[in-house]
Amino acid sequence: MTQSIVVQVGQCGNQVGCRFWDLALREHAHVNKEGVYDEALGSFFRNVDSRSSGAGTCDIGGRIHRLKARAVLVDMEEGVVNQIVQGPLRDVFDTTQLLTDVSGSGNNWAVGHMTYGSAYGEQIVEKVRRAAEHCDCLQCFFLIHSMGGGTGSGLGTRVLGLLKDEFPGVCRIVTSVYPSEEDDVVTSPYNSVLAMRELTEHADCVLPVENQSLVDILTKIRLMSGPRIKTDSSLASGGPGGRTEKPFDSMNNIIANLLLNITSSARFEGCLNMDLNEISMNLVPFPRLHYLVPSLTPLYSLADCHIPPRRLDQMFSDAFSKDHQLMRTDPRRSLYLACALMGRGNLQLSDLRRNIHRLCSVPPVGHAHSLLALSNNTCVKGSFVALRGRYTRLYRKKEDGMEVGLFSQAAESLSSLIEEYDGLDRTSSSSSPSLDAPRLKMAA
Repeated sequence: MTQSIVVQVGQCGNQVGCRFWDLALREHAHVNKEGVYDEALGSFFRNVDSRSSGAGTCDIGGRIHRLKARAVLVDMEEGVVNQIVQGPLRDVFDTTQLLTDVSGSGNNWAVGHMTYGSAYGEQIVEKVRRAAEHCDCLQCFFLIHSMGGGTGSGLGTRVLGLLKDEFPGVCRIVTSVYPSEEDDVVTSPYNSVLAMRELTEHADCVLPVENQSLVDILTKIRLMSGPRIKTDSSLASGGPGGRTEKPFDSMNNIIANLLLNITSSARFEGCLNMDLNEISMNLVPFPRLHYLVPSLTPLYSLADCHIPPRRLDQMFSDAFSKDHQLMRTDPRRSLYLACALMGRGNLQLSDLRRNIHRLCSVPPVGHAHSLLALSNNTCVKGSFVALRGRYTRLYRKKEDGMEVGLFSQAAESLSSLIEEYDGLDRTSSSSSPSLDAPRLKMAA
């Protein structure tokens, strides 16, 4: 049995992580009717001895378990983590998994990466070691963070480097939330570019998610579902009567569902389940080009909303549509280096053979099936070029406490990454009869 550990850094990382654990428990409760602690639960939760002090309880299938999430929560502000440990998921975490400060990073990459990274690096590593000691076979780290803020971008990427140093043989999959062009954090462009250098060097694969793409998806969902979305969730609300939806709840929910789909093969049995290590092994032909564009279908913002069911063939079309991507890019005019389709639910193999090679039989709660596409496509270059442009315009506003050389090194790293993607595009275009025609090509 293999296990994975989720590392949540910063406000965004912890809010998304909280939603992931909420929905994961809902899925296991929906499937595990007898409430047995099995390998599926053991992949992301450990069963704590009920005699242990401070052990929390979780109701799975009508049976009480002393479950603890395999997670480490880090934030240099107390607010979000305090809300988690005082909320309905408080029993899923204990104090040994938490690390907080009070002042925050001030939207400054240098403070998060250097100041707090140096001050808290050993403590973070120790907490991760403790979580790893409870694993029989540690397979993967999932790091969740944002790119625009100081703690998420700075300390988040520092943690990524620590994971590589301390656990070099364990796969590192990073979910990075990129700011929109109209982001209200003035420093977000160079926080993002400084973080990009670390992601390129230390991650096995990165799942980039753009805030503006999430906003576009929510607009699409509202048009599809109208007033039918429900905002009450028994686990998230902590009791009857529901809750007031917070501004980013729906956006966080989409990211959490991305993680649920990726981890479904580790959390449930399936006749064609995939190993998590296969994601980077099969989708990253060039080590630095490990940015995978995620696309989800069906789209829904909260777990108990009811979207009209999609036909299976339409779902496969949706998976390659820019309207369902979590990045605002168009893959149709770019080069596919690799692509994977991950299906869940009530899907027949005869219907899937022409489209898909991976299958987990457990669908998301409230849906018959779902489909996740992970595309290693050169179209990400466009987003990176736009980010570099915003970074260049702010270059004169250097962060206090940083060496000037770090700015040029970060910019050079991003430009080098863009040039690598551009080189593949040029090679492909030289053999294409029409540069303007949409194409769906695979790299040789």
